[in-house]
Amino acid sequence: MFGNIGWGELVILLVAALVILGPDRLPGAISWVSKSIRQVKDYANGASQQLKDELGTDFEDLRKPLADLNQLRGMTPRAVITKHLLDGDDSVFKNPLDDTFKGKPFETKPKNVGGPTPQVGTARSGVSMSKNEPKLSAGDTPPIDADAT
Repeated sequence: MFGNIGWGELVILLVAALVILGPDRLPGAISWVSKSIRQVKDYANGASQQLKDELGTDFEDLRKPLADLNQLRGMTPRAVITKHLLDGDDSVFKNPLDDTFKGKPFETKPKNVGGPTPQVGTARSGVSMSKNEPKLSAGDTPPIDADAT
């Protein structure tokens, strides 16, 4: 019931209750709230037990379709394919690059792969980065690579 409330929220609630109720009435209020919560839990457990007693074996017949429905709710298309078509073998969906880069640190600086590094202060049009690239003079447009665009 209070699974979403953390310790910080509980401390804030206790401080607010201390300010609102005061130190005299706070222990009585805490005991009343705990008794009420316990009583609500007892009512819920009693109602579910009474339902089980009244339904008897029909309760198990009702539980089976609900369990199947909950199982279907959790199914994703990938899980359905894995279960029914691949007999539980999900290695088909495994990314081959997962094992390649596992445990290796991410490199932030690219390595100097090809050609000399251009010098500071030189214009791009006068420097050739690789041997295959033609030198361009001022005003020339570079060639267009149809595969890259």
